[in-house]
Amino acid sequence: RSNAGETMAWSESVDTLLANKDGLAAFRTFLKSEFSEENVEFWLACEDFKKTKSSTKIASKAQKIYSDFIQADAPKEINIDFHTKTDISQNISEPTLSCFDDAQRLIYSLMAKDSFPRFLRSEVYKELVKKHQDRNQKRWLPFL
Repeated sequence: RSNAGETMAWSESVDTLLANKDGLAAFRTFLKSEFSEENVEFWLACEDFKKTKSSTKIASKAQKIYSDFIQADAPKEINIDFHTKTDISQNISEPTLSCFDDAQRLIYSLMAKDSFPRFLRSEVYKELVKKHQDRNQKRWLPFL
């Protein structure tokens, strides 16, 4: 259970939001409602990918990220510029742990500047904050 302070803290930065399990879940729900959850899914896939140790896994994970998010007509295709997409396509046969960094930065920036502010103005977020505030008031005012 996250509390009101935690829920309010999500508004500090997109990093705070993404680092919190409940915040991430709420943000994903919001992005789903806007049909843009592929952005956070791609970002999470990249975070996971960068922790990969085995070289065989690096190749297979890179290929999966590429086919899910990057290649033309990918099921969860992210919106990145042609240049970045071309760079990844040319390097995917010999992927490195940093091969998605530019794309991840672009998507992070898109979420931080676009989706995140809309999330903070959304009913999803306002309802969560209100729910936690109400719960806290009841806790401190048992006679109400």
